[in-house]
Amino acid sequence: MNEYDANPAPELDNLILIIKSFLEHIEYTLGKDKYTATRYDAFNALAYAVRDKLVERWLDTQQAYYNSDNKRVYYISMEFLIGRSLINSLINLDILEDFREAITSLGYDFEEIFDEEQEAGLGNGGLGRLAACFLDSMATMSIPAYGYGIRYEYGIFRQKIVDGAQMELPDNWLRYRNPWELDRQEHLHPVKFYGRVLTTTNKFGKTVSEWVDTEDVMAMAYDTPIPGYKNNSVNTMRLWSAKSSRDFDLKFFNEGNYIRAVEKKMQTETISKVLYPADNVIEGKELRFKQEYFLASATIHDVLYRFKKKHTDLRLLPDKVAIQLNDTHPALAIPELMRVLLDLENVDWDDAWQITRKTFAYTNHTILPEALEQWPVWFFEQILPRHLQIIFDINKYFLEEVAKQFPGDNARLARMSIVEEHWERKIRMAHLAIVGSHSVNGVAALHSEILKHQLFRDFYEMYPERFNNKTNGITQRRWLKMSNPSLSELIGEYIGDGWVTDLYELEKLRAVATEPEFAARWQAVKKLNKEKLAAYILKHNCIQVNVDSIFDCQVKRIHEYKRQLLNVLHVITMYNRIKENPAGDFVPRTFIFSGKAAPAYVTAKLIIRLINAVATIVNNDPEVGDRMKVVFLANYSVSLAEHIFPAADLSEQISTAGTEASGTGNMKFALNGSLTIGTLDGANIEIMEEVGRENIFIFGLTTDEVNNTRNKGYNPRDYYSKLPALRRVLDQIAGGFFSPGAPDLFRPIVDLLLNQGDYYMLLADYTSYIACQDEVSKLYRDQNEWTRRAILNTAGMGKFSSDRTIAEYARDIWGISPVCVKGAESRQHGDSSAHGSF
Repeated sequence: MNEYDANPAPELDNLILIIKSFLEHIEYTLGKDKYTATRYDAFNALAYAVRDKLVERWLDTQQAYYNSDNKRVYYISMEFLIGRSLINSLINLDILEDFREAITSLGYDFEEIFDEEQEAGLGNGGLGRLAACFLDSMATMSIPAYGYGIRYEYGIFRQKIVDGAQMELPDNWLRYRNPWELDRQEHLHPVKFYGRVLTTTNKFGKTVSEWVDTEDVMAMAYDTPIPGYKNNSVNTMRLWSAKSSRDFDLKFFNEGNYIRAVEKKMQTETISKVLYPADNVIEGKELRFKQEYFLASATIHDVLYRFKKKHTDLRLLPDKVAIQLNDTHPALAIPELMRVLLDLENVDWDDAWQITRKTFAYTNHTILPEALEQWPVWFFEQILPRHLQIIFDINKYFLEEVAKQFPGDNARLARMSIVEEHWERKIRMAHLAIVGSHSVNGVAALHSEILKHQLFRDFYEMYPERFNNKTNGITQRRWLKMSNPSLSELIGEYIGDGWVTDLYELEKLRAVATEPEFAARWQAVKKLNKEKLAAYILKHNCIQVNVDSIFDCQVKRIHEYKRQLLNVLHVITMYNRIKENPAGDFVPRTFIFSGKAAPAYVTAKLIIRLINAVATIVNNDPEVGDRMKVVFLANYSVSLAEHIFPAADLSEQISTAGTEASGTGNMKFALNGSLTIGTLDGANIEIMEEVGRENIFIFGLTTDEVNNTRNKGYNPRDYYSKLPALRRVLDQIAGGFFSPGAPDLFRPIVDLLLNQGDYYMLLADYTSYIACQDEVSKLYRDQNEWTRRAILNTAGMGKFSSDRTIAEYARDIWGISPVCVKGAESRQHGDSSAHGSF
């Protein structure tokens, strides 16, 4: 008898309790029995059983935060791409195998139940996924933290490809129940819009402003638990949902028109209906503006509510509260906090401004002009009149400060002003975020240098101490342990599981990178993952791909600067080579694309059509066979990414140097053993430094070379004229080779490159890119060397854990330390006044 046989009762009792909880939720929560319960019911019952485990720790965590009175961080983001929560929760609670055994014993297919979970598409891409990784890290590191966002009823649209073109369908993810959230009806905050400002003088001679005659929307909280890994900490993601107030227009009611009386109030609930409406029309812009203020206002009131439970002196706010702005979208929280301090708490202006500046920190995620938000002054005049007054006062105070430091420099004053004084006056939200924060950070070393010396140079010269870098990271719990269990088990077998909470432990893989047995098993895992992805492709795209080919993957939002189009130029170049030499010895490739284009982004949507048009020609050419396939996987999401990253051989990170802030897909690919082909842009540079220059494929112009080429006068036609292979590719696209039924369909793409300046310099980088791709093929022929470099890529990923990133935020920006959550006994013996500390 071994030690496990000696006392099997605890394990058996645990299984019985899991089964009991599951069956009780089937019966009492869902009102079903074994005859009527569907597979979706089984998922919900399982999720509720897991949530019960989470809630115990959740309550303990809130009690511990209340008792410790530590400083807390509030992470405000318009997007959170959480992904599916069931497996992640089971892994972090360390109960996955227990639940698998229990549910399987009831006759259910555990994996099929997982697939029933609806994914909350509450983000467009990297910004929202980064926020989700940060929440996971903060919980795992026991950082007292809250994530604040909007509970969009319709998330990012569901993408469908019809005749090669993107079609947008509603993503009504809340059509069915969301078992992870709990509504907090007691946390209901009024958010004001429109109205006017009434200015009076009180008995002490002080000017007092009151925002009156407003239209109010109620913000109601919905909380989702975010568990840490193998600890007792469970943090909170609080999403706000817009609800109509109970008031209605008595004028209409008295006229007997009850419907009109409530109609306008009901329209207020549209604020949280949809993620980022198309903002190419004025109504869309107004709704987005309202969404940003809705999030900012509700969050500020909630933060102050929690602060006041223990403190009355608002000067202590920066000592107890850190608010991190995830890009400029929540920047309206700055004038909102000022409004509350000035108008509702009667704090003097100077004190209010010092409190505000010390409380806020701002993360910049982009240098693209179109992504640096600017809102028309007239929006503020109509929708947020009091905030406009406050922003003007902030700007006056700030420009006086600039004038003192740089006397006589009027051009600098114009550049730095929060108010853009052109034909349409606008509020520069990035400037507001910088002026109103004590910290401004970029998200990769190169990006932060661009902020300091180019984009925000004037601000850096004035406030050098505010600027810092926090290179992005990803959570290895989801992006390796959860999404690639076979590789996780192999790594754990050789070096242990310490990497799950300390990713630098992966360095130990360097010692086994050349060990034949380990390399062979690594290759077997990769082959298995490629077979799974191939099965997915066959099921969803009806394309049979060669699992021995290079899985060459570019999966991310479709945008010109990310240069999916440069990838397509290589695809066509390879196709032409095969056609010219059908008997040639080519290394097989499967080109995998996935990503969504913004609904109003015409060029990006045309690039998707081109990818699919090229795929149609290539995939149906018998001379090409299985040496080459092109696949566009529709409806890119977190769960689809979890299929792709483990199977990829090559990671395409090919943005024009100096345009990508960081990127996190590059980290996920490398963590799963993909080799990177990329430019010296974003975090690619730091990945190269960590894994070794010889273990990554770098091509193309550097940031300085891009800028110098533009300054000298870049002429893309020079490359068209002197490069026959490139000229042939562009002529094929423009001439209708890939669109025989519509010969001019893709001519605008070529026109963009040849006649409109090729702003992102695809043609300048074409030769270098093709040569680099040839090196990729050459290396892939030597599978042992390819595998060694793949292992070394994974081994070098320690720096790119979001745990490291969060540790730096906590130390350098927030000044926050972890809070130990002891467990159930803390709730039993703690301070009962913490009740409701959510």
